[in-house]
Amino acid sequence: MIEAHDATIVAVEADWPDAAVANRYVRGPSAPDAAEPFERFPRWMWSHYVIAELLDWVRDWNRGRQPEAQASFYGLHMNSMNASMRAVLAYLEEVDPDAARVARKRYGCLQPWADRPGAYGRAVLSAGYSGCEEVVINQCEDLLERQRAETTADGVDMLDATQNARPVAAAKQYYRIMYRGGSETWNLCDSHMGAMLTHLLEAVGPKAKAVVRVYNSYIGDARASEMNWARGEHSLGQLVRQRWGRKVASVCFGTHAGTATATNAWRARKNVMAISSSHPGSVERQCHDSGSSRFLLGTSAAPDLIASLSSRRLQRFIGVIYRPLIERDSHSMQSEPSGQYNG
Repeated sequence: MIEAHDATIVAVEADWPDAAVANRYVRGPSAPDAAEPFERFPRWMWSHYVIAELLDWVRDWNRGRQPEAQASFYGLHMNSMNASMRAVLAYLEEVDPDAARVARKRYGCLQPWADRPGAYGRAVLSAGYSGCEEVVINQCEDLLERQRAETTADGVDMLDATQNARPVAAAKQYYRIMYRGGSETWNLCDSHMGAMLTHLLEAVGPKAKAVVRVYNSYIGDARASEMNWARGEHSLGQLVRQRWGRKVASVCFGTHAGTATATNAWRARKNVMAISSSHPGSVERQCHDSGSSRFLLGTSAAPDLIASLSSRRLQRFIGVIYRPLIERDSHSMQSEPSGQYNG
């Protein structure tokens, strides 16, 4: 996509501070960053040889190109409150110590939970910590205003600080509703990723093109699945379609069987798990029964096939957590595949 279609952004389902380490490497000419990225669970999603090879390739591609023509590597996720606060403060300490003092005071109310943000969700349900929300949002707005006002001389660092401020500003709401459950948690996360992506494209400029790698349930259009029909959830794929329409191409991956690197509980150790054979009547079984070992379906496929994929059928979704024994209830839902994806 970078070489053949002029993509300038690779955006992934990772925290911004971790991906920022990788971005500094691919944009060079500095040596690899001393920081160790992708240490937070689930580290195996990004800390492996495939990503290392990709980053080396992008670094080689960027060598000799002007900054505006280089490709970048960014993270869209929001579970990085502590690291993001540190990054914002480090940037402000360098460019504006007075602003850093203001930011440190604003972030002070979050410090008791900086290393265990989930505890913040419990605290705000029963205590008067509403002041944190306003002050951290003010900090994000100040950085956005600074970005609009400043020249592009330190544009990369300014963008880094601004994007780091966003997950901190969203932290209070996210960790609060995480303990209430329901669709709010999912919707806030996808809305956050959509806002991060939108800001990236705007910051890079009118010629920006992004390749986004997230799980199928994020990239699909929720309006064509039980996510929306039964749970009232939206998705990143839905949000970008609503904003950019036909400029968006959404592609999913599926399999009848095989293996997946996952875990059976949050923060548990990873395992290479055998994937159960696809359910009868599912889209994966339909593809398997075609007799082709691997293929790509796009909008140019036969009309009768597209019509068949427009009907509701079971679809499998495997993420960080996979529980084969309860796959039907935990990892499958009804969807209209041709409505969710373009290919």
